[in-house]
Amino acid sequence: MIDNKENNIDGDNIKRSSIWSYTPVMVATAIFCCVLWGSASPAIKIAYELFHIDASDTASRLVLAGARFIIAGIMTIVFGSIVAKKVLIPKKESALYILILALFQTIGQYYFFFMSLANTSGVRGSIINAAGNFLAPLLAVAIFRLEKFSVRKMIGCIIGFTGIIIFFGGGSVFTTGGPMTLRGEGAMVAAAMFFAVSGCCIKIFSKYENPVVLSGYQFALGGLVLFVIGQLMGGSLVFYSTGCYMNLIYMGFISAGAYTMWGVLLKYNPVSKVSVLGFVNPIMGVLLSALFLGEQNQAFSIISVVSLALVSLGIIVVNKK
Repeated sequence: MIDNKENNIDGDNIKRSSIWSYTPVMVATAIFCCVLWGSASPAIKIAYELFHIDASDTASRLVLAGARFIIAGIMTIVFGSIVAKKVLIPKKESALYILILALFQTIGQYYFFFMSLANTSGVRGSIINAAGNFLAPLLAVAIFRLEKFSVRKMIGCIIGFTGIIIFFGGGSVFTTGGPMTLRGEGAMVAAAMFFAVSGCCIKIFSKYENPVVLSGYQFALGGLVLFVIGQLMGGSLVFYSTGCYMNLIYMGFISAGAYTMWGVLLKYNPVSKVSVLGFVNPIMGVLLSALFLGEQNQAFSIISVVSLALVSLGIIVVNKK
C-alpha cells in the first residue's frame, strides 16, 4: 500500500535541513510505516474474532470496513492539518477527484481486501497483496501513460510476480488453479488491482490538490458508503469488549498514521529513496501474521521465505533508481 504515496512532493521542494531528511530518521520512520501497513492483515482478522463476524457475514464486514475508514479519514485530516498548521479543506473542483479515489482506493479495494482476509490466512493475503506494487507501474505505462517503459521496472515486476506464483504453487496456479479460491486469494488480487488503479489516479489528481486532502476525504467518503451499504444489508457491529474499541481505533490509525508520516518523508526526501523501503511492507505482513495469528508454519516454510525474498527484491528493483 505504498506506490500511491509517491507523488506527494516535487523533488525541487525537498528541504534537507529538516530532521526528516536525516537518513537514520527517514529509514526508521519508513520502517515504522511499513510495520503499520503490514499489521493491517492480522488486525482485520483479529477484528473478525473480536466482533464475532463470520466469514459469510458480508454485511457486517462492510460495516466494519466503513467504520475503520471513517475513523481513518478523520484522523488523516486532523494529522495533516496539524502538520500543515492549517485546516485542510478540499477545493470545490476536487470533489470529483475525491469521489473517484473513494470508489477505487477505499470502496473497491477494501471491499475485496476484507472479503479476502475472511477466507484466507494473513500470510497468504500479505504476499499476494504485494502484487499491487507490480500492477501499478504496469498500468502507469500501458494504460495511464504516466511513465515511459523501463526495462528495470519490468524486470522488477517479473521478479515480484514470480515470487507470488511460486508461493501459490508455481505453474499449477494456471493449469489446475493451485491452492487458491475466488473469495480468498482471488479477492486479494482484485484488491491489488484497485490499489494499482487508485495509485495512478492519485498521481494525476495530486497535481491539482494536496494528496493528504485527497486521501483523508476519500477515506471518510468511502468509509461512509461502505458503512451505509453494510447497514442496509443488515450488518452491524457489536462491541463485546474494550478490545473491540481499541482494535477499531488502531485500524483507523494504520491508514491515517502511516499515510501522514509517509507523506512527511516524501516531502523532505527524494521519492525513490523513500519508496524503495516499501519492500519491508510484505515482510512485516508475514512476520506479524505469524506472531499474532499463529501462522508460523506457513510464514517460515522454505517456499514462503523464497517467495517473500523475490517479492521484496522485485519491489526494490521497481523503485530503486
